[in-house]
Amino acid sequence: MQGAVLLAAMFLMLAAPARASETIINSHGFAEFGALKYAEGFAHFDYVNPAAPKGGEMSFSAVGTFDSMNPFTRKGRAGALASYHLESLMVESYDEPGSYYGLIAESLEYPESQDWVIFNLRPEARFSDGSPVTAEDVVFSHNILLDQGLKSYAEAVRKRIPKAEALDAHRVKFHFSHDFPRRAMITQVGGTPVFSKAWFEADPENRRLDEPRLDPGVGSGPYVLDTFDVNQRITYRRNPDYWGWHLNVNQGRHNYDRIRVEYFGDAIAAMEGFKAGVYTLRTENNSKNWATAYDFDAVSRGDVIKDAIPDGNVPAANGFVMNLLRPVFQDIRVREAVQLAYNFEWTNESLQYGLFRHRSSFWQDTALEAKDLPEGLEKQVLEALGDQIDPAVLNEPAVMAHTSKANRPSDRRNLRRAMMLLDEAGWIVGDDGMRRNAAGEVLKMEFLLDSPVLERIVQPFVSNLQAMGIDAILNRVDFAQYTSRRREKDFDMVSFAYPKSLEPSTGLYQQFGSEAHQYSVFNPAGLADPAVDALIGNIVKATTQEDLYANTRALDRVLRAKRFMVPTWYLDVNWIAYWRMYEYPKALPPFSPGTMDLWWINSETEADLKASGALR
Repeated sequence: MQGAVLLAAMFLMLAAPARASETIINSHGFAEFGALKYAEGFAHFDYVNPAAPKGGEMSFSAVGTFDSMNPFTRKGRAGALASYHLESLMVESYDEPGSYYGLIAESLEYPESQDWVIFNLRPEARFSDGSPVTAEDVVFSHNILLDQGLKSYAEAVRKRIPKAEALDAHRVKFHFSHDFPRRAMITQVGGTPVFSKAWFEADPENRRLDEPRLDPGVGSGPYVLDTFDVNQRITYRRNPDYWGWHLNVNQGRHNYDRIRVEYFGDAIAAMEGFKAGVYTLRTENNSKNWATAYDFDAVSRGDVIKDAIPDGNVPAANGFVMNLLRPVFQDIRVREAVQLAYNFEWTNESLQYGLFRHRSSFWQDTALEAKDLPEGLEKQVLEALGDQIDPAVLNEPAVMAHTSKANRPSDRRNLRRAMMLLDEAGWIVGDDGMRRNAAGEVLKMEFLLDSPVLERIVQPFVSNLQAMGIDAILNRVDFAQYTSRRREKDFDMVSFAYPKSLEPSTGLYQQFGSEAHQYSVFNPAGLADPAVDALIGNIVKATTQEDLYANTRALDRVLRAKRFMVPTWYLDVNWIAYWRMYEYPKALPPFSPGTMDLWWINSETEADLKASGALR
């Protein structure tokens, strides 16, 4: 024992100088892989118009209600853009994935091991009340998110980031746990919103992060809350005293004097509001609207423009998610049968005007998408999982979304296959046409919705489930009830979109990891699987793009084989309609259309529209 202690001591003595002699990197930004595109002291991002005029009002719509201006509340529903007044230490570039540049922080320091990071704050950074942004504010923000933020977030971050400390007024240090990979740790803390410690501590009882409130507090961003009328509208105004107008990362951005959000009770009313000029920019997500609703006079005159702007992002993984915490979905044969009840081809042609493409992959149309049989490094990664995965994952092509006939909502071939699977799973059709298990329990499923737009899409799917003998219902509830039930995982199936990136990392733990699967709102499926956890770990540990891509393809393959989601549709463009006083840079970046912060208002065109009576 004594010898072992001596050896351990000698190891530590040898290891300490190695760490101490590590190269410390000082930089104006951080890239997950490779080098930053923009050198220190760059004038502005390539995709902005640095001469963009300031002024005017950008307006868009929201459907539903809000009862809080605190975006972090665990109760109620926050208003649109409720976090828009907050800033983080770094800001993401729109034309290079996984690259971030200093915002509140002018620079950062970290060792090659990335065991820690120090951010050097800009001394001129100020909150909207004029008080300085300090390292203490950053530490406070980190800690209050752990104490009062989402449980799934707090539990994950506590383990990975054991300590944050203010070294002086403008230097803050984050320490990272040796038990977890370092990748994305720096970008995580660099992207955390910074709150005013003084504002929260002035009234800690009424200024909790997890409680609804109509006072948004103070932030350091370019916009502040101007006015609001609950469930009617919210207006933000550009802060003329914003501290960061001179920064290179802000040149050509944040060009509107005001941003207004108009609330409507439903999507139909919102569309009518746009036609009437109640608001002037609309990001469209309804194919029926895009195909048929833009035939009004303002479009014919050229006063309203329909634009399809290319989207270089990974398409959000849209689909109908099954709650695996429900006993009915424990059997993969039931899950596959549910998938087979959905007819994308008929839905797309008959209800969506043929405008969408069918999604199979969680990383559709990218180098991270699993295809055909696994090979090379991806195959090695899967083989290392051993009996944690179904052998079919290794020996068969990646699971693809099934095809259906487009001439009718039900495809008899697929429904026959689905019913055979249900029979095999022990759900037998009785004399009354309903499926029951050996205990006599009826096979029931509720599809929970809060959107009338989706209702017409989901109803034929539910009808196909019913045709197979399943007691399936579609239940559309109000926004507040839907939000509450989603948080509590009180649903069988919901429509959901998993956001995806070209450089996936720790966020995958929240979406698919076992750690918080029972309550994470980002993991609606409640997925908990050791193979998935292992692959996420590999992704987070990846030090080369080759490792990242191979492990992500392996994860994509395993997730698709789990069949917990009915894959639906996706687009590779952004549908945006706007009144013609909006203008934008000639070369928009691939990873954001930039409507909020890159576009601007042509004041002469706006005046012409108002003078003609086209706009109010």
